[in-house]
Amino acid sequence: MNFQTEEKKPNYFLSQAHQPFFILGIVNAIVMMLIFALYYKGLFTLTTESLNFHVYSFIFTVFTNLFTGFLFTTFPRFNHSEVISKKYYTNIFYSSALGSIVFVAGSFVSHALMLGGMVILFLSQIFIVLKLQEIYLTGKTSDKKDSFWILTALYFGLLGHILFIGVELNRYIGLQIDLLSVALNISFYMYLIFLTFSVAQRMIPFFSHSFAVKNENFVKIIFVLFLLKSIFSALDFKIAEIILDLLLGLYLLVEFLRWKLPLLSSPPILWVLHLALFWLPAAFLLSAISLSVELFLDTSFYFLNVHLLAIGFLTTVLIGFGTRVTLGHSGQTPHADKFTTGIFWFIQVVVILRVLYSINLTFGWGLNFLFDISFTAWLVLFLVWALRYGKVLVFGSKL
Repeated sequence: MNFQTEEKKPNYFLSQAHQPFFILGIVNAIVMMLIFALYYKGLFTLTTESLNFHVYSFIFTVFTNLFTGFLFTTFPRFNHSEVISKKYYTNIFYSSALGSIVFVAGSFVSHALMLGGMVILFLSQIFIVLKLQEIYLTGKTSDKKDSFWILTALYFGLLGHILFIGVELNRYIGLQIDLLSVALNISFYMYLIFLTFSVAQRMIPFFSHSFAVKNENFVKIIFVLFLLKSIFSALDFKIAEIILDLLLGLYLLVEFLRWKLPLLSSPPILWVLHLALFWLPAAFLLSAISLSVELFLDTSFYFLNVHLLAIGFLTTVLIGFGTRVTLGHSGQTPHADKFTTGIFWFIQVVVILRVLYSINLTFGWGLNFLFDISFTAWLVLFLVWALRYGKVLVFGSKL
């Protein structure tokens, strides 16, 4: 009996697809933010630009791993398909971990090595998308509309990844092409935000027992608006961006209100998802305001609109879903106690701190210590979540 128990525990970490990818994503969220923050403060140099490192590392080593853990667990259920084999997802996990390590090492010692890490991560992402596409094509469900949009966002992620590799390769080629803005906007809006939206608009009403009839054209319209947003943002066409932000914010808000979600009257494990959902229209409406100020005062809010979406919407959704999946797939009731509820509220503190830092830069308040506070709050958020739920993911411990 003791021998069997000892054999089981070391293997638990890899026993379900979400576990290793959640852990890798959380570790990378801490490591990549720490490296970026210290680099930004001038404590050392890297082999690439700070913006390139920050954006690429968060999109493809943090959020991609968190998405993979969630989708490898839920996408087969969406499509009534067989679960993904342990050998397949562990191989991708090992390659993703290797790519992250090589990318970080190369960022310090060799640009060519960093590029090698990016290629490894890109190949891993290809196999992630191929498996999900196979599930989509062979699944027995009759309704694959949501799966189609999820897969579409994943293909934009591959496109964005290629463009980021092109940005770094261009150092050697020397073409007079600004790929960074295109890579950033496609990867952020069409991959990260549209993918999160596609999952959220399916899962959150389901969890909330919302019986509102869905608008058949809702996701299609949002897709077109997101595509236009990414194009005009890449072109820095602010007037068009402002109009699109207003359209997105108002249209999303009207649709979400029509669902009649219970909002804050529901349990914390559920209201955190409602809060995240309403961050999406709020972020676009606030983006319209900030871009208008930038346009008329000839100033900059230093990516305020991006961070409203990345932290307010994206991070809140992922922490909410991640907590639910971690508990549910370890045989525990998806429930948020006071400690976990505090984590949910703390995400909103992180958003506010990042907003204050942008406003500080815009109006020259001289409160640059807000950067230290905001990035420290990010580290605390993921460290605390990891300390709380890491033992569940690694050992299957009960809370």
